[in-house]
Formats: sequence, C-alpha cells, structure tokens
Amino acid sequence: MVANRKFHTRLRFSWRVVPLFFIFSLFVLLSPTQSGQKSYDQRSDVVLRVVDGDTLTINHNGRKESIRLIGIDTPESKSNKKARKDAMRSNEDLRTIVSLGKEAAQFVKTLVHPGDPVFIEFDRQTRDKYGRLLGYVYLADGTMLNEEIVRAGYANLMTYPPNVKYQDRFLRAYHDARDNNRGLWGKY
Repeated sequence: MVANRKFHTRLRFSWRVVPLFFIFSLFVLLSPTQSGQKSYDQRSDVVLRVVDGDTLTINHNGRKESIRLIGIDTPESKSNKKARKDAMRSNEDLRTIVSLGKEAAQFVKTLVHPGDPVFIEFDRQTRDKYGRLLGYVYLADGTMLNEEIVRAGYANLMTYPPNVKYQDRFLRAYHDARDNNRGLWGKY
C-alpha cells in the first residue's frame, strides 16, 4: 500500500508540471522570432545610405558595412564595367541602362532613408566574394525590401545557390510586376 501511494504522489506531481510546460512551449513557439515576424529593437541595424538599387551601407554590429540584397539585381546607376556588360547583353544603350539604374536607386530611396532601423536576415552565406554582407533587409514595418523592389518593377531576379530561401516568393513578385507593367517594365 505504501509503494502504491508513492506512485500516485509522483503521478500527481508530474501532471501539475504538464500545464506549465505546455504554456511555456506555446510562448516559445508563438514568440515574434519564431512566428516569422521580425523583432526590431536596439540591436537592429541602421541605414547609413542607399548605394544603388540593390546595395545599402548600414551600421551592422557597430561597424559600417555594405549589404547586397539577396535575390535581386537592379540596373547599374553608374557607367562601369557591369553596366557596359549589361548594355551589350541587352542591346540597350549604356546611357539607358544607367538612367534605369538611377531610377531604381531613386525608388529605393523612397522606401529607406539614412537613420532608418532595419533588420537583416541572412541565408546560407553571409558574405559575397567582395566581402559585402548578403541579406534580406526588413524595414521597421516588417516589409522585406528585396521583395518590395521586385514587386514595384525595379529589379530582375538574380538567384545564386545556396542563397535561395525566397526565390519562389521573388518569382511571384517579378511576374506580378511584369504582368502589370510596373516600374521599369512600363518602360520597355
């Protein structure tokens, strides 16, 4: 009889712990970082400047860093080697390419400004061969900048494995922009 009583005492104790464990688990699962929402606090990065349509300069962990937006490619906003290469590949005039690049950069400047807090999400690689950070940039309202630029029609898709986390999402935004002649697509 004494052994039986010890068993019931242990059983009762474990059942008291289960509701607490369940509530704690629910709290962890529904926390902002687990539910897909981004948290913005004093550890957020800060925009220093918009370099062009797909590159920003930010303050990241107390250091000035360039960040290349993953998954997208905007026209070059300056006459350089890549702009000349893009002009040859697309049979467009170099001045046209640079003009479109400036328009894309101007659009990005309407979305993000120096001093704005941003949250950076990294994919498989955190840096490119030039040492720039590679990331998905989220604005303070939770909007993903990369996707917004594509959706507005100011970027082509540029996916390089292994950084392919949102390629399907970007593809839908790209088709939507092209189908509705948004941004640069209204110029062609």
